[in-house]
This record gives sequence, structure tokens and C-alpha cells, in this order.
Amino acid sequence: MFAVPGLLALIFVDYMRPQEYFSALAALPLLHLATAFAVFGFILDLRLGVSRPDPAPHLFLVAMFYLWCLATDAVRAPDVLVARGSTLLIPIAIYVLVAHGIQNFRMLQVVCGLLLAICVALSTLGVIQGFSPYGCHKVVPSEGVSVFVSDGRPCDDGIRTVCEDEGAEPGYDYVCEKVGLFGTQSDHGRVRYRGTLQDPNELSLALCIAIPFAFAFFDRRHTLMRLILLVLTCGLVGLCAYFTQSRGGQMVFCAVLGVHLMKRLGLRRGLIVGAAIVLPLLALGALGDRAGGESSTMERTECWWVGLHLAYASPLFGVGSGQFTEHHYLTAHNSYILSAAELGLPGMLLWTSIMYLSLKIPLQAIRARLAPVGSSWALALVASMIGLLVGILFLSYTYKDVLWIYVGLTGALYQAIRRHDPSFTVTFGARDLGLVALFDVALLITLTGYTGLKLGW
Repeated sequence: MFAVPGLLALIFVDYMRPQEYFSALAALPLLHLATAFAVFGFILDLRLGVSRPDPAPHLFLVAMFYLWCLATDAVRAPDVLVARGSTLLIPIAIYVLVAHGIQNFRMLQVVCGLLLAICVALSTLGVIQGFSPYGCHKVVPSEGVSVFVSDGRPCDDGIRTVCEDEGAEPGYDYVCEKVGLFGTQSDHGRVRYRGTLQDPNELSLALCIAIPFAFAFFDRRHTLMRLILLVLTCGLVGLCAYFTQSRGGQMVFCAVLGVHLMKRLGLRRGLIVGAAIVLPLLALGALGDRAGGESSTMERTECWWVGLHLAYASPLFGVGSGQFTEHHYLTAHNSYILSAAELGLPGMLLWTSIMYLSLKIPLQAIRARLAPVGSSWALALVASMIGLLVGILFLSYTYKDVLWIYVGLTGALYQAIRRHDPSFTVTFGARDLGLVALFDVALLITLTGYTGLKLGW
């Protein structure tokens, strides 16, 4: 109970980045403060007996994963070991707090409600930005990064030369981007937000995997307001995904809708209805991204090729956690390849085992035929995790906070079910490990063959 306010603050700060809107908050380490607040609340819950020290099924694997990340840096990049260990503590702490600080369905619903509210708010901002006109932005260096500041002058569809003519301030570079609310702007015409969601592809993924929560709320109570929320969420997120021009995001959108449609309508009717909904979106997305789609695909394929060969060259320790860009000018653009390249095959096995358990928990909950509240949230997390596992095929999401929030939510579902049914368990045995290892080998072989054929090597 006392951990939840800190968790809500932590998730809100991580997504919304209020310190980037209000200068008075810029000097405060809000993410660390919110984490400390949540940790204090969780410890208080344990002392008062509100929460039980019942480990989530993937806690041991997560601890092993964190230690393995540090081991790879100790071997490959000892000079960054302390800094990297500190950086990784945030996503790991988020997982631990979410997976163990939420221990009943009421609190799980509150946290998922916040994620859904953030999803609707960011989708609305994205849609407004997508419909906004282009404007000139001055490029201002700030703490090692470039910040775009709108100067109020209009420009034509990404033509920077217009901004560098009359009215430009000497000594600054300019870009022509869509002008969004709260100082946001597009990236080459693609809608984006701030912080961890400043990449259009990551914004699209983070929004799409929250859609299942709208289905869960409607499933719990069939009211007009919840139906409107569901339709509004799907419409806003779908439109925002189109404006991000993220093909991966559109695939995630299709995946999460597909899970719910097939669950409710059956395989055949679900596929028909799903196709009628998503094919127009995919067609529009393909048309919107045609100009740079092929070059983007080839660039991503080259990153995959580099990552695979880094993994094969250092199969035990990889190149070290967070060290991929020391060997290539871009990141891997694939979370599975990134884990193998940076952490070696043991690190990839640990990470994919965590992902496997994060899907197994809600799937086993569905098979257990729980009370309706458990089934609704289990189905929502199945859809979210499937969408997430599809989306990270095209993103370097291995250590991202958003991923670990959702992994933590599957642990929270486990805790909530155990409150009602202490006999419910989810195990990870030799057979599970073998399945994950087989998946890893098959995936690496498949991606190696694909990248070789695509690049003609």
C-alpha cells in the first residue's frame, strides 16, 4: 500500500519527464527520488505486514542477469563498471518494486490505469503534433545534446534552407519540423515525445502495448464510458502510430489487437475482423514511409549483421554491457541481438529466459481458470507481452525502463493471484531452459541467414 504512491510517481516521471517542462525541477534527480520513495514505501509495507516477501518467479533470473551484466563489463570494459552498474540499477529496481510492491488486483488496476492514462495523453499529444504545421527550430546545444527550440517562423515540409534565410540567428543551425505542444517537435516529420520516448519507434511501441489495459477495464465492467475509453484509446494510438511512421509500431498495434480479437471471436473470425481493421493502417503506414523505408531497412540489417558477428566473436562475455556503440556507429536495433552481442550467449539466455517467464506467468494464469478479475488482467498482460516481444525485434530495448515495468507487471499479477490462491505457482525448470536455449539458437541462425541474404554476403 505505501509502495504504490512511490511507484506511481516513478512511472509518471519515467514516461512524462516533467523536469523537461518546468525549469524549477530540472536540477532535481526526480527519477532517483521517486525510486527512493517507492523503496521506502515497500520496506514499510514489509515491516507492517501489508506485503509478503514472496519472490516473483523471475526474481532470481533478474538478479543473475544484473550480475552477469556487471561481469561482462568487468572483463571487457572495467573503466565503465561502476557507472554502468549504477545505470542498470534503475530498470532493475523498477522491476523489483513493481513485481513485489503490488500484491493485489486493486493496486494492479491502479498502476495499469496510470499507464493507460499516460498512453491516452501521449497519443493525444502525438496526434496533435502529427496534424501541426512545420516550423523553424533553432538547434541549441545543452549538456551534450542538441535541443530544438521553435522560433515561430513557418517552413515547408522539412526544408531547412528556408529557416536559414531571413530571420535566422547567426551562429546556429536550424531544422524544419512539426511544432508540437509543450516544446515538442517531430523528427524528420515523424511524431515523437521526450526522454526515453524521443525516438518515434519507441514512442509507438510504448503506446501500443498499453492498449490491452483498455480492453481489461471494459472486460471488468461493460459500461458506455469504458467502451468509449476503449474505442478512443485504439483510435488515438493507431493514428499516433501512423504519424510516427514506425512499421514496427504498426506491427505491435496489430499484434495486441490480434490477441484480443482471436480470444473473443475465435481464430477465423478474429483474423477477418483484425484484417479489416489493421490492413488500412498498414497500407497508410507503408505509403507514408516509402521514401526512406528501403534505406532504413538496409541500415537496420547492417546493424544486425554487426551484432551477430560481435556475438560470434565473443560468445562468452560479449563486448560488455552498454558497449555495442563502441564497435559500431549505431546500436543493434534488435534487443535479442543486442543481448547476445553485449552479454554473450549466457547473457542472452538469461535475458530471454526472463522474457519467457514474463509470458508464461499470464498464460498459466489464463489456463488456471481464475476468477474473472484474474483472467481479464492475465489476458491483458499476454497481449502486452506479445506486442512487446514483437516490437523489440526492431529496437534496442534490452535495458529499457518500459520493458522492465511490464516484466514487473507480470510479477505483480503473480503476487495478486497468490493472494487469492496460494497454490498457484509458476516454475522454470530444465525443460523451460531447454526451450529458451532452442529458441535462442534458432533465432540467431535465422537472423544470420536473413542478414546474409539481404546484404548479399
